[in-house]
Amino acid sequence: GGQSRNVQPFSDEDASIETMSHCSGFSDPASFTEDGPEVDEEATQEDLEYKLKGFIDLTLDKSAKTRQAALESLKSAFSSKILYEFIMERRMTLTDSIERCIKKGKSDEQCAAAGLACLLCVQMGSGIESEEIFKTLGPVLKKIVCDGTASIQARQACATCLGICCFIVTDDITELYSTMECLENIFMKAYPRDRDTNGVSSTHNTVLHVSALLAWTLLLTICPMNEVKKKIEMHLHKLPSLLSCDDLNMRIAAGETLALLFELARETDADFFYEDMDLLTEKLRALATDGNKHRAKVDKRKQRSVFRDVLRAVEERDFPTEMVKFGPERMYIDCWVKKQTYETFKEILGSGMQYHLQSNDFLRNVFELGPPVMLDAATLKTMKISRFERHLYNSAAFKARTKARSKCRDKRADVGEFF
Repeated sequence: GGQSRNVQPFSDEDASIETMSHCSGFSDPASFTEDGPEVDEEATQEDLEYKLKGFIDLTLDKSAKTRQAALESLKSAFSSKILYEFIMERRMTLTDSIERCIKKGKSDEQCAAAGLACLLCVQMGSGIESEEIFKTLGPVLKKIVCDGTASIQARQACATCLGICCFIVTDDITELYSTMECLENIFMKAYPRDRDTNGVSSTHNTVLHVSALLAWTLLLTICPMNEVKKKIEMHLHKLPSLLSCDDLNMRIAAGETLALLFELARETDADFFYEDMDLLTEKLRALATDGNKHRAKVDKRKQRSVFRDVLRAVEERDFPTEMVKFGPERMYIDCWVKKQTYETFKEILGSGMQYHLQSNDFLRNVFELGPPVMLDAATLKTMKISRFERHLYNSAAFKARTKARSKCRDKRADVGEFF
């Protein structure tokens, strides 16, 4: 028995180990219900909450590496579990920690804190508590977004967070317009006349412009129709200029935003007419059939796939309906507004998206899914397949994929180029 010492609960290495060991299962909700002996759910929940309390404490640690690891661990947990009651009791502590990390942290820590802020609002939903969180974090996020000295990655993460949090919580129309104006001031710098003095848009800032544009587009979907009309008049003739951007993500973001604007414009006015339709469709068709050799093949395939859908939306008012499966339920994405909303939340929830669609009241309300479907234990058991059956299914699917691909391959030509 040596002399007792004051030891930090986790060193930097311990924090990263904790992150890996405790959060590896967070990314996939199914990992909590794998085949095996039954576990005491109450004890498991208590154990999880104990670990999460430790991570919340570590967001105040002196070590930046430890703080970041704690933020990432909390993000993993929040994206894969519904923790409303646990968070409700600690929402102010979490808000203070996020605010401190965004204000004083470096780039990676600011990004992690902004991501956690998004998930905090997703967990809390649209209520008074979320409004209080946004009142605290909103000004901080706007300051970083507009701060030219902050890192591009931090500004990008804060722009996304600002759009998502505002979408979730704000009932104040003035705050909605203020947030949209903040985001507008960022992405409008990508327009030709707002570019750098040499006439070329800064590639360094493009990722920020893309995030600001997508966040702004998300907020446009909840605007009153008279405001939507104003924004369409303001941006519809400028956005096509971004289709010539060197950055693939900017071209795609601009194309999808155009499709959404046309959809909204036709909802407000069935006889909506766009003067430069021929020029626009010509641009979109060129992108949908792009065969430039200097572009990577993967980028060309992705671009052609997106712009075929955009061209159909603009020219034929058509949308390729997609189906999303989660548990025993199905959701059909049948318009650009719904697609934009789904893609935004899928980006921040990752593999936890299906779980939240099943259980998160806020998301179910956004997508008009009604109350969560309650299934008894017997039904769940009949729906669940064993590990062995899953393994056989995956093996068969893998073999079928391999055979199909091998038939399509030709060493002399890339078949995909002809589509």
